[in-house]
Amino acid sequence: MDTISQADPIYLDYNATTPIDPRVADAMIPYLREHFGNPSSSHVLGQRTRAAVEIARRQAASFLGTEPANIIFTSGGTEANNHAIIGAALANRDRGNHIVTTVVEHPAVSEVCRHLESRGFTTTYVPVDEYCRVDPDQVAAAFTDQTVLVSVMHANNEVGTLQPVAEIAAMARARGILSHSDCAQSAGKVPVTLDGLGVDMISVAGHKIYGPKGVGMLCLRRGLELPNLMFGAGHESGRRAGTENILEIVGFGVACELAAADLDHEVPHLTALRDRLESELLRAFPEGRVNGHPELRLPNTLSFSVPDLTAAAIIRNLPQVAVSAGAACHGDGGVTISHVLAAMGVPEKMALGTIRISVGRMTTDQDVDDGAAAVVQAIKAAKQEKAC
Repeated sequence: MDTISQADPIYLDYNATTPIDPRVADAMIPYLREHFGNPSSSHVLGQRTRAAVEIARRQAASFLGTEPANIIFTSGGTEANNHAIIGAALANRDRGNHIVTTVVEHPAVSEVCRHLESRGFTTTYVPVDEYCRVDPDQVAAAFTDQTVLVSVMHANNEVGTLQPVAEIAAMARARGILSHSDCAQSAGKVPVTLDGLGVDMISVAGHKIYGPKGVGMLCLRRGLELPNLMFGAGHESGRRAGTENILEIVGFGVACELAAADLDHEVPHLTALRDRLESELLRAFPEGRVNGHPELRLPNTLSFSVPDLTAAAIIRNLPQVAVSAGAACHGDGGVTISHVLAAMGVPEKMALGTIRISVGRMTTDQDVDDGAAAVVQAIKAAKQEKAC
């Protein structure tokens, strides 16, 4: 098997994905090596894995402050968003065909809305301000008598801005409109509960909270029934067909439990690390720009722009540190302006030179100091290349 021989870079890209917490990996190993039973089987091997799934369901429910029966395990945040948005739209098609969302949603929401548009639905994409924050009154103004769903992400994956989801959900509820929030980036970094946000549906991805990739959940308010996206046997109480991914569900449950337990410690820790990075970069490049809301943003996320450069040039000179150009899921290497920065009105000469740095549970003070120094040198090298 081919391997990369160079040393691993300092990892400062936690918004793209998180490492699996060793405690999560330890919990998963028995279900990789020993406990293989089908949880739908009635014998003892099936009973063991069924019990493990239900323990994980309780852990996930506790994380979101809800009941286990309200949790549907999925293959990740994307599937959870698809199930929530398509399910809510189809379930309420007799009431209307209009969806409201924002212009800065992750593709796992915006592309679902565009798919529904091909099936006769309409979508209003509400703009954001210069800080990437949507105005709840503008969202409410977009509601019509045909609106059946509003979907607003809790935290922007690129710049970290937190959205006024609770206010929007309350306005929607008063109009009898279902509400959904993609909480893939916020869960585990700031408090996220079903009642706290006031929404009807929450999506979470396992690999953003130090769990494995390929698992997530959709949390539904009690009594809310959605049509299935997948059909087969009656798994997940008849709500998602397919034999449960025991290994990853177990890991996801533990990741949820750890995230809930560690939250009070992690928020100030991550904030201090991020602010340290921000101070170092602004000290070196006072002409730089920090994107996102100055206060209402994720504690771990720093979107930093330097004028007259490209993110691709910066990253090319930064092999020793892992960061993203805007968002890892866009994958263009930082040669185009992201839809988020464009929606915020960030000038092109700043937007092109934007990198996203995100710290996490395993980030150390030394990582921040060394990472900041390396980023400063990479930006200087990119400036020198441009001058030549």
